[in-house]
Amino acid sequence: MTEITIETVRKRAEADAKTYGYYLNPDAELLQGLLEGLKVNEERYGYPSCPCRLASGKFEYDRDIICPCDYRDPDVTEFGACYCRLYVNKEVFEGKKELPTVPERRPLEKQSRAYMATSVAKAETAREPAGVTVKEPEKGVEVKSKLWYCKQCGYVVFRDEPPYICPICKAKREMFSEIKAQIDFTG
Repeated sequence: MTEITIETVRKRAEADAKTYGYYLNPDAELLQGLLEGLKVNEERYGYPSCPCRLASGKFEYDRDIICPCDYRDPDVTEFGACYCRLYVNKEVFEGKKELPTVPERRPLEKQSRAYMATSVAKAETAREPAGVTVKEPEKGVEVKSKLWYCKQCGYVVFRDEPPYICPICKAKREMFSEIKAQIDFTG
């Protein structure tokens, strides 16, 4: 496996920012901390989860917060920066607008899955007294992914909710429809 460096993380973030018309945070110290956080998370989990959110370490639970996260585009559009403030718009980058504080957009049920997964993992690794058992998360927190397609360009994605913005044609979330299919296996 290729070693992950800060420069690799920076280049990936810069390329993504340029592709979507964004900029990286102009505060060099804050930017360095965010890039280091992405590097640490990628080394720890195998994917660059948002450095400002709790990741569970389980890809299925964290896919919406893998940088660039699903919430970046609506956050930058509405506030001028994403939640962790890695990506900013032109006004913020040029100093015409102050770097905003962005409220958390990630749904509470997704946050709670991450908290459940990390608390169970910590409890399993801690030395427990004899006779103490750790309960697994309830079945109700399982991810129920669906197939979604963009009615404008035909992009198809498998996840629990449609993206806020189509990565291909930039259509809004309302342009996505669920694909429902049933497969019968009869012998």
